[in-house]
Amino acid sequence: MQAALQEAQQAFTEGEVPVGAVIVVDHQVIAAAHNRTEQWRDPLAHAELLVIRQACEHTQYERLTEAWLYVTVEPCVMCAGAIVLARIPRLVYGTANPKAGAIRSLYSIGQDPRLNHQVEVMDGILQAECAQLMAAFFRQIRSGEVPKRS
Repeated sequence: MQAALQEAQQAFTEGEVPVGAVIVVDHQVIAAAHNRTEQWRDPLAHAELLVIRQACEHTQYERLTEAWLYVTVEPCVMCAGAIVLARIPRLVYGTANPKAGAIRSLYSIGQDPRLNHQVEVMDGILQAECAQLMAAFFRQIRSGEVPKRS
């Protein structure tokens, strides 16, 4: 989770919403990413989607059945769907996302028995650090210190 938090800090530095993600297979980080939606002007450039894409390129396979996904903030609906589609078995996240979280806060996409894959979830890992980074980012946006998101 520390590596995901470092990615989130990089996103913060770049004026992105500070979400970082890493994928680990056999205790090795095989992919790392952070949000790039502002830089790339791409609503799909969430850390989770970018890291899944990198991991699939690394493994040369579209399923990540041996992976652990670590992400600093609870994934949204789009990212939760991608986690299910990639067949990621384990998700670890830092802090809840009460306005858009699709793992536990608003929805339970990863555990929905109607879907063909369920995800084991651990939450609250480095919760204080992840939440503080998000709060600091939005505090800066409100004060005008970070470029406003369009």
